[in-house]
Amino acid sequence: MALAQSRSFAARLSAAAEATSTRELQIVTSGDEIQDRSLAEIGGKGLFVKEIEEALLAKKADFAVHSLKDLPGLLPAGLLLACIPQREDPRDALVAPQHHTLAALPAGARVGTSSLRRSISVKALRPDLVVQLLRGNVDTRLRKVESGQYDAIVLARAGLVRLGLEHKVTQILSADECLPAPGQGALGIECRTEDTATRALLSALHDASAATCVIAERGVLIALGGDCKTPMGAHADRHDERLRLRAFVAEIDGSGLRRAEHVVSWPASEAEAHEVGLSLGRRLLG
Repeated sequence: MALAQSRSFAARLSAAAEATSTRELQIVTSGDEIQDRSLAEIGGKGLFVKEIEEALLAKKADFAVHSLKDLPGLLPAGLLLACIPQREDPRDALVAPQHHTLAALPAGARVGTSSLRRSISVKALRPDLVVQLLRGNVDTRLRKVESGQYDAIVLARAGLVRLGLEHKVTQILSADECLPAPGQGALGIECRTEDTATRALLSALHDASAATCVIAERGVLIALGGDCKTPMGAHADRHDERLRLRAFVAEIDGSGLRRAEHVVSWPASEAEAHEVGLSLGRRLLG
């Protein structure tokens, strides 16, 4: 997944700036190496970016391509999000080869996910299902459900689309059913704050509308101090020049579920969108 989306972005960047060429630096992160435990146990999503950010700060790389949902709310000093390209579908997807939909799964069916957010959302819809830990890359997860180790798995649809595997999806879960993670479906391109040349280059692929939505979602994440130990979702969309931001947070066991929604005029700046997200996050903290 990381290689596919990095190569796709690099190709688009080279096409947008014809004199630009890129060279790939592959980095294996702690999150990639530890596959037998949940992210909540081993330190959260930051394990997918720590070594990459160290390479940026050491000037071994000029920019990094992240799945934005995996990027912590607060970045290390000296780094910033320089570009958020056009966003892919942010919704979650069910892959259930035999039963096809969440409603059709029999009681006691095994549903695999590595996400506390997805686990709580699935249990809220179908408390009779058994939600189990599922780690590994997309191919590994698909292989496990297709071999019958799980009756269904829940993945980000965007990842399947980027890998050309959207035909594996048997049901797209609406945001009402399974509210996406902050930044899901979006890429975040990170670089050094001081590197004005790279920042200017990356700006050619920045999507202001997508960035406004994502930054509002990340404002919720920051207000809640969210990480992989915090079951939460946040999703913003644009309609009739208004921004609708929805979010939820719960305790790690799924109890104390709290939801909130905010509809405002379309923010005039990314800073304003950030404040909208912070405000909604504080409401959830209550």
